[in-house]
Amino acid sequence: MIELSRKKMIIYMACLVLIWGLCWPIYKFTLSYTPPLLYAGMRALIGGVLLSILCFPKRKSIRWSENWRIYCVSALFNTVLFFGLQTIGLMYLPGGLFSVIVYLQPVLIGIFAWIWLGETMSAIKVIGLVIGFLGVGAVSIGGISGQVSLLGLALAMITAISWTLGVIYVKKVSPKVDSLWLVALQSVLGGVVLTGMGLGAESWSDIVWNSTYVFGLVFGSTLGIPVAYILYFKLLNSGETSKVASSTFLVPLIAVLFGTSFLGEPFTLSLFIGLILIASSIYLVNRPKKSEPEYKHTTLQEKI
Repeated sequence: MIELSRKKMIIYMACLVLIWGLCWPIYKFTLSYTPPLLYAGMRALIGGVLLSILCFPKRKSIRWSENWRIYCVSALFNTVLFFGLQTIGLMYLPGGLFSVIVYLQPVLIGIFAWIWLGETMSAIKVIGLVIGFLGVGAVSIGGISGQVSLLGLALAMITAISWTLGVIYVKKVSPKVDSLWLVALQSVLGGVVLTGMGLGAESWSDIVWNSTYVFGLVFGSTLGIPVAYILYFKLLNSGETSKVASSTFLVPLIAVLFGTSFLGEPFTLSLFIGLILIASSIYLVNRPKKSEPEYKHTTLQEKI
């Protein structure tokens, strides 16, 4: 496990939340000028290639023959399913409702990290995770409008589950692989698959190569995927998964605040309530340990 100082963890988390919070409005604008699968695939592929170039001097740490299954599984959950389903799902469901369901992920991570990783689980932590999800719901409620598609609901739920499984898997296998190469190769492999799917189902000529599209592509292929994932995995490998995940409740709040500040969207009562709930959630999940009872799930490996 990589030890990070509390100051570094706060800086990394602030940068991560800011990047992911900006992704929503930037991607929303960009998707007006590009088919979704091609955009998801290209930003993952370009980001993975750029990171691979930076990591090239450490290419011996890839150990492809030993770790290729890890790279492929991580690419499946963290790139193909997460980005692909997220992009398609937004076509069938209002963005506010979709984000509420996707950000069930920190709650799922808290549960799965307890079951599979043996992390401690207290009643206060459970309450904090639930409060955080309610806060996301309050923040996003203004965006819940229009018809609700059962297909869209299913895609949003599968997106949240895929993201959760991908994060838990990376946390479990992190001692076996180089974290930078893991991000690079999952992006390259997943980007190739998504781009291939886009070429088969969409038209390359539908891309409008204007400044908005280029900015969205550059943002996604530099900050949005490789930099954000490096920060996220560094945080995961330095502390409890559920604590790191709980802070991502701030992402939809940042997205909404960005819209309020720069796009003229209203600051509503639901947004204020969501802010209070999310702040309370992060405090409860990350507060210093006291004497409340904690429950540690014993993994099968520990029993053996």
